[in-house]
Amino acid sequence: MTGKQHYGIDPERLNMYAEEIKIATEHHVQIAIVIGGGNIFRGLQGLARGMDRVQGDYMGMLSTVINSMALQGALQKIGVKTKLMGGLSIEPIVEKMDKINAIRYLEEKYVVLISGGTGNPFFTTDTASALRGIEIEADIMFKGTRVDGIYTADPEKNPKAQKFENLTYDQAYEKGLRIMDLTAFTLCKENNLPIFVFNMNVKGNLMKALHGDNIGTLVRK
Repeated sequence: MTGKQHYGIDPERLNMYAEEIKIATEHHVQIAIVIGGGNIFRGLQGLARGMDRVQGDYMGMLSTVINSMALQGALQKIGVKTKLMGGLSIEPIVEKMDKINAIRYLEEKYVVLISGGTGNPFFTTDTASALRGIEIEADIMFKGTRVDGIYTADPEKNPKAQKFENLTYDQAYEKGLRIMDLTAFTLCKENNLPIFVFNMNVKGNLMKALHGDNIGTLVRK
């Protein structure tokens, strides 16, 4: 969400995401979105500065609410129906996350944004994404990053890093690849939720990912 800025929300990046999502909805894809809040605040950053971990984590959750509201506004501006739900209920902005309602909204062709993480401290946005994906019975979890898949090392730091096209959960674990935190990864493995890691910051990549194009790394059983 930061885009070309050093902090906060870049309107250009925000609108690009919204357009990408709109195109996907026009192809009758049901979409639920979990956004992080690191462009505004990270709980662990607060901990490093002496802040209480629980308080810091809740501040991070509120950052995801802000990002979700921003994306909701951008989507609604271009005619996409949305519902904002979350681990934190904030009336009248955020509806409490509920599996039955979330699935119903998806069937009614709403894009469902799920903010506020799990609603509990000590859990990451990755864990929230895995949890919500399992709750809504998603077919796959797309993890949009700024790199085009999973590598043997950080490709932004190591030009010799090699990319994986396909991995099993066990292979990813054995190789110690940091796809997401261990809790999130274990949830996906135990519930057989495939993970596709791709670069969301390239225009057109979301539809390519949905079409199964080889633009990232697929992790599955």
